[in-house]
Parts: sequence; structure tokens; C-alpha cells
Amino acid sequence: MTQVIQSLAEWQELRRTLSKDLGFVPTMGNLHPGHLSLLQRARQENAVTLLSIFVNPTQFNNANDYVHYPRTLEADITLAREAKVDYVLAPASQALYPDDYAYQVSEIEFSEQLEGTCRPGHFTGMLTIVLKLLLLARAQRLYLGEKDFQQAALIRGLTQAFFINTEVVICPTLRNEFGLPYSSRNARLTPEQYEQARLFPALFHADLSCEEIKKQLVEKGFAVDYVEEYDGRRFAAVKLGDVRLIDNIVVVPIGVQTS
Repeated sequence: MTQVIQSLAEWQELRRTLSKDLGFVPTMGNLHPGHLSLLQRARQENAVTLLSIFVNPTQFNNANDYVHYPRTLEADITLAREAKVDYVLAPASQALYPDDYAYQVSEIEFSEQLEGTCRPGHFTGMLTIVLKLLLLARAQRLYLGEKDFQQAALIRGLTQAFFINTEVVICPTLRNEFGLPYSSRNARLTPEQYEQARLFPALFHADLSCEEIKKQLVEKGFAVDYVEEYDGRRFAAVKLGDVRLIDNIVVVPIGVQTS
């Protein structure tokens, strides 16, 4: 049976009693099929599963985005129960930031590329809260989605840099029927924007240069933050209204055959 815990002291006391492998999925809630696929894998590979739900204020460089981020805690708990998650940790902001964000964790290389150029402070806020959650969870395995590949890579680097004994498992991106990665922010798209969003994966996955993809996206009404190739991957971030969509795929070098 799923147990919902809001008190960090209660969780820490409980965690001391758990001796079996624990799989951890950190989220900001508004669960979708992508999250559920992570929870499913965590259940398959671990005796105990932990889901955290916390809309982290420090990783939003846009205050409006934070205010309007979907908060669906009761529905999320229902989904967690259906997924047979053992524990849901849903703490208050004050509990996780008793220092009022005086202590922060920064990375000064990869975090300054791609998303970092468009969202100053985002990765510092993300890494800070993830470090706190990792120390609280003390999980054997952490499950993250490949959609947020830059974030996942930075978290893996964080565990290595600070000698955190948690394996980072990056799971394949789950997409809807027309190839758009599942995201909590998709719920904020209007019906018209959702139809327009079909063009994003179609163009992003096309055999075109980054400049041509960017040009066609702009022509189709998207505001483009970037379409770039970095270290063997193609990354993109676009906006429809005030809703931001991201994606990334592996780039196959010219001359390499795929089966």
C-alpha cells in the first residue's frame, strides 16, 4: 500500500528501517505516462520504490512559469497508488529549504550550454534540490527520463563529483502518438497549440540541418530558443505561447549505418 509522507523527519526515521534496494523517481508532480514508465522500471529493478513530488521554486527562472506550473497532488497520489509505489514524499518548500537557499550547488561547464543559455540559474536550482533529495532518499538507483538529457547528465556528474553511491539510470523518452515527448507542461497547451505542436517533432526529427529546422519552425509559428548539435546529440527548445517544449535525439554521423 502506498504511504504518503510530508514530514522529512518521518521519512528519515522510516528510511533507517529500510534495508532493501530502493529505486527513486524525483518529480514536480502532474504525473504523465513518461513518469509512470520510470516508476514501472523502478518497481521492476528494486524491492522498494520512492516517488517525490515537489515543485521546486529555485529552478524556475521565469516566475510566471512557476506560478502556473500544474499542481495535481491528489491525482498524482492516485496514480502512484495505481502504479503500486511504496512511498510518496511530498514535503513543503520550507522543509527542503531551511537555509532559504543560502547554500547552492553549481556546475560551470555543461550547465552553461543549451538550456543554461536560456534559463539562467535553472541548473543551479535543479542541482541543489536534487542533491538534497538524493541525500534524503539514499537510493540505490535514481530513474530519470532521456527527454531532459542535459539535466540527467548533470545529475549523473553530480553523483560522481560528490561520491554519492546512487546509480543514475537514464530511461528512453516516452512520446505521444505524434512523437511529442510527454511533459507536464503539455497540459498547458490550448487545443490549437496542441495541434500545432505536432509540427515540432516532425521537423526536429527530419533529415535537415539545424538552421533549416530552426527556419521552418519559425515559419510555422514557433519561437525558437535553440536547435543545436552538441556531443553527438541534437537538442531543441521552442515555445508556443508561454509553454516551452524541449527534445533531443542522438545524431547519427554521416556514413554510419544503422540497423
